[in-house]
Amino acid sequence: MGQTSGSTSGGRLLIITGFVSMAVLFIVYSRYQDPQLLTPESIDIVIRIANVFYVLLIFSFGAIAYGMYVYHRQKAAGGPGLVATIASATWNPKSRRIWAVTFVVYGTFFSMSSGTLVYQPEVSFSVHYGAEVPSWFISPCCGEPGYMPTVIVYVTDNVGLQIIPINMVLQITVSYLVALNVSLAAAAITVSRKSKSIGTLGAVTGMFIACPTCAGTLLSLFIGTASGIAIAAVLVQLQTAFIAISIPVLLATPFILAKKLEGTKLCNTD
Repeated sequence: MGQTSGSTSGGRLLIITGFVSMAVLFIVYSRYQDPQLLTPESIDIVIRIANVFYVLLIFSFGAIAYGMYVYHRQKAAGGPGLVATIASATWNPKSRRIWAVTFVVYGTFFSMSSGTLVYQPEVSFSVHYGAEVPSWFISPCCGEPGYMPTVIVYVTDNVGLQIIPINMVLQITVSYLVALNVSLAAAAITVSRKSKSIGTLGAVTGMFIACPTCAGTLLSLFIGTASGIAIAAVLVQLQTAFIAISIPVLLATPFILAKKLEGTKLCNTD
């Protein structure tokens, strides 16, 4: 029991350390966003700092990911509480496969809707932008905190990546929560077929909030591109606001489903 508690605490520590490190990175790098301080002599130094920023950001993501794995595994081993119920319901191989597929599919959709993954069949990057394909470069300055440094990657003449730190954090966080909701909802649906203790309507709750980026995308489809840049800008703001509002919902829904699942025997098997 003591070993389990220690491992769980270690997982929490890694998660907290990762998020705190990210916050510190954003705060520290924002100090280099004054264009008046950027001189030809200092640009190389800022670019090196930008490279270090991404290396440390990746390490922070790694700490959070491993901490989540350790914490999830230990909670799935058993114990009281809603967190243990969520972990137990989503630790079996079937739920983990659903989580992985949802994370990748939704993450890809999110990256396209947010502009991280860019596909422009009507534009030639080498012709219109003079870009060398394939190639990449880092833009170290200047922007709002969280939006710099930006990495631009030209994968092909029509496919590219625009990696913005805050979008990267948001994309991975929301994709993780969506995948967790879908895998838990799938587990609840499975249980609802075997037991009358959970209604099917309640079991699929997670499915309906599993696409926080869909609102802006659907609106843009209805309005169309002929309405101009102003409407497109409004849609981006609406989508960002909807995603921000959806995060508390994505956090709360697993606990609502777990409350319904409490007392129901969930097996960690296919």
